[in-house]
Amino acid sequence: MRTLIPFLKPYKGLILLILVITIVDVGGTLYIPTLVADMINIGVYSGNLALVLQKGALMFAVALVAAAAALLACYFCVRLSALLGRDLRNALYDHSLTFSTSDFERIGTGSMITRTLSDVSVVQQAFIWSLQMILPVPAMCALGVIMSFAINRTMGLVMIGVTVIVLGGAIIITHKASFIYEKMQGFLDRINLVLRENVTGIRVIRAFNKEQYEEKRLRKTFEDYALSAIKANSLFFGLESLAIFVMNACIVSILWLGSNQVGLGRMAIGDITAVTEYALLILFYIIMAQMVVIVLPRSRVCLRRIHEVLQQAPEISDAVTTVPVLAGTETVCRFDNVSFCFPDAEAATLSDLTFALRRGTTTAIIGSTGSGKSTIAKLILRFHDVTGGAIAVDGVDVRRLSQEKLRQHIAYVPQKAWLFSGTIAANLRYGNEDATPADLWHALDVAQAGFVRDLPGGLDAPVAQGGTNFSGGQKQRLAIARALLKKADLYIFDDSFSALDFKTDAALRHALAKEVAGSAVLIIAQRVSTIAQAEQILVLDDGKMAGLGRHEDLVASCPVYSHIVSSQTKGGGLHG
Repeated sequence: MRTLIPFLKPYKGLILLILVITIVDVGGTLYIPTLVADMINIGVYSGNLALVLQKGALMFAVALVAAAAALLACYFCVRLSALLGRDLRNALYDHSLTFSTSDFERIGTGSMITRTLSDVSVVQQAFIWSLQMILPVPAMCALGVIMSFAINRTMGLVMIGVTVIVLGGAIIITHKASFIYEKMQGFLDRINLVLRENVTGIRVIRAFNKEQYEEKRLRKTFEDYALSAIKANSLFFGLESLAIFVMNACIVSILWLGSNQVGLGRMAIGDITAVTEYALLILFYIIMAQMVVIVLPRSRVCLRRIHEVLQQAPEISDAVTTVPVLAGTETVCRFDNVSFCFPDAEAATLSDLTFALRRGTTTAIIGSTGSGKSTIAKLILRFHDVTGGAIAVDGVDVRRLSQEKLRQHIAYVPQKAWLFSGTIAANLRYGNEDATPADLWHALDVAQAGFVRDLPGGLDAPVAQGGTNFSGGQKQRLAIARALLKKADLYIFDDSFSALDFKTDAALRHALAKEVAGSAVLIIAQRVSTIAQAEQILVLDDGKMAGLGRHEDLVASCPVYSHIVSSQTKGGGLHG
């Protein structure tokens, strides 16, 4: 509940209004049996028709007020629940934007989606049901018991006993169900993860004829979830049976004890009717509350999972005091004895790297798979923080810069080109929200993405999630065009030409050189032909610097680079 309090504080007035309306609803509902008792005890017993009509009219008016209060309470409860859900999702999403890659890995992508969508929905449902069905229960029980004691002490004791038995059973069963629901949410995370893998990897599944294997894997997760749900529901079926049994026993007890009290002259016949109605109302509200009790353990688990995300401190955060980036310096980025090791890794991914990225020059990085090439780009962007040494942008350690300001000066094309659902124009404007159609076409021309002109709709052509309606080379060129629109001090191309043919690769590099002439360029590549013209080439071997220099010098002096060149060339020549 402590997690919800900060989100409920802005709506204190709405909560107070709901509380007042609920009290009016409960008071009106309980007042009706009292009027019935007066009609029987006074009006019917004495044959006073005028009193009967008077009490009947008053009952009708009270019923209208109670019904109106119930309707208003329902409306305001739904409104409050919707606002709470909106605020929780916004908080989860906003906080997740501060997470590093490692933070997301600890939580899990599937779990993050489940917490933001399913867990919040469960909390919303439990909250609105609690307001509508649990909030009136204390008032109903207290007022019902008080009114019963006012009629007869024995009846009051019966009401206390019934209330304690049913509420005690609900508390015990709710506690036992909490553990089961925690497992269920874990299974739900697993279902989300496997389904997501199956949908995104459907081509691989079909190519390897693994449909039956994936079906069995997912079916096992479904079965685990179903078994846990059956266990939880079995507990609540027992609670419902207990409530019905106690309700019937209560009615029998009231009729039996009430008849004895009437015989002794301590109660009137109409009082038995009133006490019976009080008992039925109390038990009805408790039984209705059972519907909420069913989801309370699950909602508590969901709320704890939401709390875990909101309380998780980002691995990478801005310094307490930050300094501005001094744009325009010759050395845009510098690595000084940089080392990096992933938290769970035994060996360092990068060791003692020292080099500089200068304005107006192109630096290339090449090395075997797993040598740490892409990690360098991620360190510059502060997706990770160095574990040794320092990275400076325009002379300032990136850890002293705000992440927002740092990334405003960098245009990045990731290794896996990612496009968002929408249109081509909307994707390109990720790089520059104010870009005109002419700016978009210019960036596309530089990126050799002329195929857009042939698409129905051109810039307004639809893009599927992830850009799955485009080929790998087309996605790379669109991602490059998006980066070019940013007009940055540093452009990072992380293996962004791998899906291009040699002719397109050469044309793109030629056009790119003119477009980013005033900026520093970092190209991470596997092909020597892509980087041969770079002013400096950094050769990585198992995370260490094996060479740094121009292509011709490295061929002669760096065995690692010479081997890469010889493996990609025929007769010593390079494509493009």
